[in-house]
Amino acid sequence: MCHLTSLLLALSLTLSSSPSLVYGEPPGIFGDDSAGYGPVFQEQPVDTIYPEESQEDKITMSCRAQASPPATYKWKLNNWEIKVQEGSDDHYSLSGGNLVISNPDKSKHSGNYSCLATNEFGTVISREASVQFGYLDMFSTEERESVYVKEGQGVVLLCAPPPHFPDDLSFRWMLNEFPIFIPLDKRRFVSQTTGNLYISKVEGSDSGNYSCFVSSPSIAKSVFSKFIPLVPLAERPIRKYPADIKVKFPDTYALVGQNITLECFALGNPIPQIRWRKVDGALPVHHDISMAGGLLHLFNVQYEDEGMYECEALNSKGKDWHKAHLYVEASPEWVEHISSSERDIGSDYTMSCLASGKPKPQVHFLKNGEMYGKHELSFTNLIFDDSGMYQCIAENRHGMIYANAELRVFVGAPSFELNPVKQRLLGAKNGRVVIECKPRAAPRPTFSWSKGTELLSNSSRLFIWEDGTLEIRNVTKSDEGKYTCFAENDRGKANSTGSLLVTDATKITLAPSNADVSVGENARMQCAASHDSSLDLTFIWSLNGHAVDLDKDREHYQHVMVRAQNHTEADGQTGMSSSELLIKNTQLKLSGRYTCTAQTPVDNVTASADLVVRGPPGPPGGLLVKDIGPKFVRLVWSQGSDNLSPISKYTIQYRESRTAEEDWKDAVTSPSNVEGNAEAATVVDLIPWTEYEFRVIATNTLGTGEPSNPSPKIQTLDAAPVVAPSDVGGGGGTSRELTITWTPVQPQYYYGSNFGYIIAFKPEGVFEWRKVTVADPQAKRYVHKDSSIPPATKFEVKVKAFNSQGEGPYSLTAVICSAQDVPSEAPTIVDVRTLSATEAIIWWIPVPQQTVEGYMVRYWRKSMENEASAQRISSKDNQTRLDNLKPDSPYIIEVCAFNGAGYGPASQRYEIYTKKAPPSRPPQIISTKMHSSGATVNIVWNEVEPLANESSVECYKVLYRQEGQNTGTLYTTLKRSIDLPMRRGGDYLVEVRAHSEGGDGAVAQVRISGGGVLAAQSLRFCVLLLIAVLSLAL
Repeated sequence: MCHLTSLLLALSLTLSSSPSLVYGEPPGIFGDDSAGYGPVFQEQPVDTIYPEESQEDKITMSCRAQASPPATYKWKLNNWEIKVQEGSDDHYSLSGGNLVISNPDKSKHSGNYSCLATNEFGTVISREASVQFGYLDMFSTEERESVYVKEGQGVVLLCAPPPHFPDDLSFRWMLNEFPIFIPLDKRRFVSQTTGNLYISKVEGSDSGNYSCFVSSPSIAKSVFSKFIPLVPLAERPIRKYPADIKVKFPDTYALVGQNITLECFALGNPIPQIRWRKVDGALPVHHDISMAGGLLHLFNVQYEDEGMYECEALNSKGKDWHKAHLYVEASPEWVEHISSSERDIGSDYTMSCLASGKPKPQVHFLKNGEMYGKHELSFTNLIFDDSGMYQCIAENRHGMIYANAELRVFVGAPSFELNPVKQRLLGAKNGRVVIECKPRAAPRPTFSWSKGTELLSNSSRLFIWEDGTLEIRNVTKSDEGKYTCFAENDRGKANSTGSLLVTDATKITLAPSNADVSVGENARMQCAASHDSSLDLTFIWSLNGHAVDLDKDREHYQHVMVRAQNHTEADGQTGMSSSELLIKNTQLKLSGRYTCTAQTPVDNVTASADLVVRGPPGPPGGLLVKDIGPKFVRLVWSQGSDNLSPISKYTIQYRESRTAEEDWKDAVTSPSNVEGNAEAATVVDLIPWTEYEFRVIATNTLGTGEPSNPSPKIQTLDAAPVVAPSDVGGGGGTSRELTITWTPVQPQYYYGSNFGYIIAFKPEGVFEWRKVTVADPQAKRYVHKDSSIPPATKFEVKVKAFNSQGEGPYSLTAVICSAQDVPSEAPTIVDVRTLSATEAIIWWIPVPQQTVEGYMVRYWRKSMENEASAQRISSKDNQTRLDNLKPDSPYIIEVCAFNGAGYGPASQRYEIYTKKAPPSRPPQIISTKMHSSGATVNIVWNEVEPLANESSVECYKVLYRQEGQNTGTLYTTLKRSIDLPMRRGGDYLVEVRAHSEGGDGAVAQVRISGGGVLAAQSLRFCVLLLIAVLSLAL
């Protein structure tokens, strides 16, 4: 039903850079809600993943709109309306505007849902939201095969995650048991794309059982695979392998504003180093590299980050690299969108939308939830049927955004109820007054004005604009009075009245003056004005058109305002006020045009002055590297701002890529002093084959300015090495070898690619040098094997470096000796004696050769040579004790001499038989009595009977010591008792053991207190003591 009251356009503008709607403007944007308004979404459905194993038996899709009268709701699934019936046993039901799906069924309820909210003003449709069913199956129960790999090689353990949805899985690996997870480092890497575990270099400690642990955050479920046994195979020496990239990031699409991660990991020994670069420029500012180079994180991706990215893996055995493209696109984003508008019946109106995004978004319109047009809507001669709810939709493959509007068409007689003419108006003498007349009316009314009872018409000073506004120019006191606006259309007429009061004009009486200062000095700006005494005056200062924020910038600005006494002039009272702006510690950014504005509620006047701030130069621009040599580069730049003080000189600085980011150093230049008018210079004394950055700093009489932006990184050209290896020496080794050692050259002195060493050597006194090449730049020794090398012979040796550009100088010549021959004679064993069941001693005749450095004694139980033990003895000794032998066992013993070249021939083998073991049972102490004089104590024990495999008792040893001490008095006796002196001052221990040819047997112990109290640690004594106590009790 159409009314002659206003039909308003309500916009619920919803903007989003993701495929979702942001809630629109609240109702009331037209000032009167009594006529009602169309639906404005407060809640909308969101994408939902429902776990197939969920215990929750329903899904709730939210939808709520604010509307007057209240909205009714419908839902669509895949653009088909869902029939929701009250009391039905169907899966669907409504709770307010929310759609409840009971007992969700994947085959019935998967898809895209949208909500429609409707009232008498129209219909709006929500964004689409998907319902999908998430799952993560269990891993296969089949056993995983063992993986065998040599130590030093790399290995990949495959995860092979089970079927799942969605794809947002995270991966970890367990070792042997839950929850022991493998820590990740430069040697171990888990791809979050495939889930595979990569170990760049396998070590013996990696042995164990591995399981892939998979988690799905969307459905809060985790599963793990059967264990995979990893078996490292020992290999000596461990071989080295070149870098081999196994984790390769693919061509990747990212959205503007997203964070993304690129993966790269390599196998190899030594563990490869991972480096990242952007092929067509520098890495983005907002990036981070983690996991020892395995992950490149790009934050808040922008269009300029698009391009080719490369990861390089390298070790001493070789390098590998991988490149892939990063494409940056964007979800739709509004550039221009429909907005609220109140339109008169019969008028023209255009709705237009423009969205940015990549790919370019497609734009279309809906009216009351139905397709209505594309790009823009143009209305000519609006009618009531054009009222309704409009939606503008922009869409590309990355999402969809909405802008919603409610259009109503208005018709009615003029009314000043909401916007009357301002009742009290002020105007300044000789100024201009504008009185607005804006009644609510449709169609557009005609306007007329009166002053008092006088009808006004256009003149040289009075103008009535088409929209009803009255303008009065060159205002005088006679223009004071009451002004009435009359508005009339075919629906009726109305009027509104306001009064005009004319005040004195504001004038600048003291304008600010120009100032010229240096950085850090203070400056003052003064300003004074006269004004109508009935009005308040305020001074506003601005710099280059922008108001000075005196609170925020109080570090540099201080304002003082003085209001002088009013004074009387011929035409009335006039006020005088002044302002002073103190500019403290001036900086370059504070220079410019300062404007003083003297402002009253009626008028304002301005006056300006310039502040010149002179300071150190600004940074030079456009720094480029033009010519590059091995030890020089030529730089060019453009002069930056001299900040009103001529540049006197330039300083050039450099930074090597391997040094700290802040480690800039002054460069040596040609010419040595770079004058202030120069825009080029040559940097000399650089290191060949080194990566550098440069920057330029300007200086004038007021100081040194900020440096320029760093130049692009460059690498100086190759050159032959000039640094020789140091600490050349060597000697020793095995027979017929010459071992040469040196300290390698540091990498910064390689000066080029294909770096290595040339080793020259010759016997002392020989003219011709023999040379060999070592290609490993980190090598520190070379062993030359030649059967013709005489032993212990002096050689002269020297080493120099080389690279692809040539050879460097030789080191100082050193004199070393070739390896000795191994001893040629065997020692002669003189005698071997068994000392006990576990010890023996051996003597031999030394070998009469000067090159002998020592002797090795090998011994083993007969028929068990594979378990032989060995002792190395100095060449000064010809005997040694053998320990830890087995009792009652035959042993074989041999001796050989050795030196740095190896072991000589072994002696004849000597066989011995160790003695039987000593008694394993301790003596039983049966009596401990103190002599009546108290001077001695008598200890008595039972005889020890050895077992069949133990040696016979020869005597007994008694150790008498103070408790806490390791040493004491040792007594030997053939008897089974002993008298010991009674000692005062603390507790003493008596230890009794049987002694045989096999050594000392087990010990029995008794404690003697300083006061004469005895405590025996034997069962028999405890029994006797108990019997004595019982007897006394009876």
